Amino acid sequence: MLIHVSHLYKKYLVGTTETIALADVSFDVARGEFVAIMGPSGSGKSTLMHMIGALDTPTSGTYILDGEDVSKLTDDELADIRNRKIGFVFQAFNLLPRRSTMKNVMLPMMYAGIPKAEREERAKKYLTLVGLGDRLEHTTNQLSGGQQQRVAIARGLAMNPAILLADEPTGNLASSQANEIMDIFKDLNKQGHTIVMITHEPDIAANAKRIITIKDGQLINDKKNKG
Repeated sequence: MLIHVSHLYKKYLVGTTETIALADVSFDVARGEFVAIMGPSGSGKSTLMHMIGALDTPTSGTYILDGEDVSKLTDDELADIRNRKIGFVFQAFNLLPRRSTMKNVMLPMMYAGIPKAEREERAKKYLTLVGLGDRLEHTTNQLSGGQQQRVAIARGLAMNPAILLADEPTGNLASSQANEIMDIFKDLNKQGHTIVMITHEPDIAANAKRIITIKDGQLINDKKNKG
């Protein structure tokens, strides 16, 4: 099992008021799955995304990613596992606007100490994979929103992560661009990539093979998608 989440709780103390963001959430994700985690604003799905993305640790419960217990890691260890095992795709793209697409994709590999020749080879490979092989030297502010998200996907793949974690990846895109991004995710999944996508949009979640629904911090539904 690639992801094992067991009895996950997350509590926040604001002043003297305790807020439970996640309450006893448990599920597994097998290698090669495409899972959407869905829920309205305030449901706890963003908190769960932070747990899965090793951006935060639970108050209690267990999260194991690719054999490593993430729930007990220090901040430095969390940063390390994020770089090694998780490829992020954010709603806001989070690209460097005046840098080329190549340099944006190479950035996480540079931090990891990967030699320049290999960084360039991987960046070209993944930019070509997402349909930007003819945009290698374009700066990202010369690209459309849909193209920028493609660069972000290529960057997310650069470290050959265990999972690609997409947080509202179509939130800033027009419908036609959103559909193109979903087609890329589906193609990547067919190639064996494990994808976990956070969304509040049912039509976007419908692209996944499985939909987990969160409400009021609890998992209320987990079903295979027949579509």
